Amino acid sequence: MTMSFSNLSLAEPLARAVAEMGYETMTPIQAQAIPVVLSGQDVMGAAQTGTGKTAAFSLPLLQRMLKHENASTSPARHPVRALVLLPTRELADQVAQQIKLYAKYTNLRSTVVFGGIDMKPQTLELKKGVEVLVATPGRLLDHIEAKNAVLNQVEYVVLDEADRMLDIGFLPDLQRILSYLPKQRTTLLFSATFSPEIKRLAGSYLQNPVTIEVARPNETASTVEQHFYSVSDDDKRRALKQIVRQRGITQAFVFVNSKLGCARLARSLERDGLRTSALHGDKSQDERLKSLAAFKAGEVDLLVCTDVAARGLDIKDVPAVFNFDIPFNAEDYVHRIGRTGRAGASGLAVSFASGGNDARLVADIEKLIKKKIELEPVEFEEDRPRGRINDGRRHWREEGEAGDARDVLDQPRERRDSDGRRSMSGGGRPHRAPAAPRDPFFDKPYESGEREAAPAWEASAKAAPTRGISSNIKSKRKVAALFKAAEPG
Repeated sequence: MTMSFSNLSLAEPLARAVAEMGYETMTPIQAQAIPVVLSGQDVMGAAQTGTGKTAAFSLPLLQRMLKHENASTSPARHPVRALVLLPTRELADQVAQQIKLYAKYTNLRSTVVFGGIDMKPQTLELKKGVEVLVATPGRLLDHIEAKNAVLNQVEYVVLDEADRMLDIGFLPDLQRILSYLPKQRTTLLFSATFSPEIKRLAGSYLQNPVTIEVARPNETASTVEQHFYSVSDDDKRRALKQIVRQRGITQAFVFVNSKLGCARLARSLERDGLRTSALHGDKSQDERLKSLAAFKAGEVDLLVCTDVAARGLDIKDVPAVFNFDIPFNAEDYVHRIGRTGRAGASGLAVSFASGGNDARLVADIEKLIKKKIELEPVEFEEDRPRGRINDGRRHWREEGEAGDARDVLDQPRERRDSDGRRSMSGGGRPHRAPAAPRDPFFDKPYESGEREAAPAWEASAKAAPTRGISSNIKSKRKVAALFKAAEPG
C-alpha cells in the first residue's frame, strides 16, 4: 500500500516545500520511518541506496523542531538542536542542500562543516547560530576543540551511512562526539547493512530502537541491468568506449580501485576525446565539488572515481555505471551500481573482470547478491574478418570501396632512396608513420596530493610566462672610479 505525502500531518511550511520539490508518494523507508521519528523513538533503519533516507529523517526532525522556531537575530536563540553525521564531504554537502530546501519556508537555520576547505567561513556560520548542523566527524571535532560548536542542547542525532563511517575508521571520532551530547536525546542510525559492528554501535548509543528494514540487505535494484564481461586489463578501456558508443550512453560513473588508476584512466579517456573528470581522495575539496557540479550540469560525460563517490550521491538520471575494476569489498558493488537506476528509473551496470584475483571478487559478489553471474566475452568491432580494410585512421571499409587517397594501407607506397631513385616501400607493404609521442604523465611516478592539469573541458588559454633574470645571478655593483682616465693627446 502506497502512502502520499499529503496524508502526513506536516506543518504548512514543510508541506509547501515538499510539494514544490515534486514529492507525492512516499518510498517504503519514508512511509515506515517518518511516523516513528515523529513519535520520538530511536530508529535503526536499513534500506538499499537511493530510497529517500534523507527525507525519511529530515522532515520529521524539522517538524519536531518547529516549536523552537524564531526570527531572532541572536545566536543564543539558535542553538544546535539536530546533528547529522556523514562519512564523506560530498554526502554531507548533498544532505545539507536537501535540508535547506525542506526548511526554506521556516526560520530554522542549517549549515554544513567538512574538511578540505578553510574553517573561517564555517566558523562565521556557526557563530550566527544554527538549529541543524550537518558534518563529517573529523571537521566537527576541529570545531568542537576550537569552541565554535556547542552541542549541549542537541535533541536529535542522525548517524547516516553508519557502516561506511565504521569502515573508514571513524568509530573513535564518533565516540568522542557522542560524549559531548546530552544523554537524553533521539538517535537515528541508518545503514545499508546491519553488520555485527553496527549492532554493537546501536546497542551502545540507541535506547530501545525500532528496527526498520524495507529491503533484503545488499539487494541490488531490480531496475538495473547488470553485465559482467571477461576482458584483459589492456582491453578494458577499448571495451568501455565501445559499450558507451553502442549503447548511446550520454553519462556514466566509472569506478576504479585506486587513486593512481583513477588519475591515469581519466587522463587516457580525455586524450581519446571524451569529456572526463576524476574524483578521488587526493583531490582538494574545491576540485571535487567542481567535478561533481560539472557532471550534474552535463559538462562531463564520464566521472572516473574511487569509492569516495560510491555512497549516497544522488545525481538523477545517470544511465550507467562501469566497474572498470571489480571492487575489493563485495558490498561496495551494491553501492556503486546504486548510482544508476534511482527512483524507479532503469539503469545499466557493466563490470570488467580480467581473471586472476577478479574471479574470487566476482564470486564474493555472487554470494552477496545471491544471483548467478555469467562472464560474457567482448567482441570488439575492430577485430573484423578478412575482406575488411583499415584505411589507417581507425575507420573500416569494405574491400573495393573508395578510401581516403592520402592513407590507404592496402596499396604499395612510392618513396625515394638517398640517390633520388624511386622504389616501393617493403615490396608493397605499407610504410608506417612514426609512433605518436608518449604522454609524460604516464611515465612519472604518482604523488599523493599532486595537482593534476586542468581537463580540456575547463582549460582556458593562459598568458605566456614573462622571461626574467635568475635569482642566482647577482647584478654588478657600481663602484666610483678612483682615477680619471687620461685624455688622448
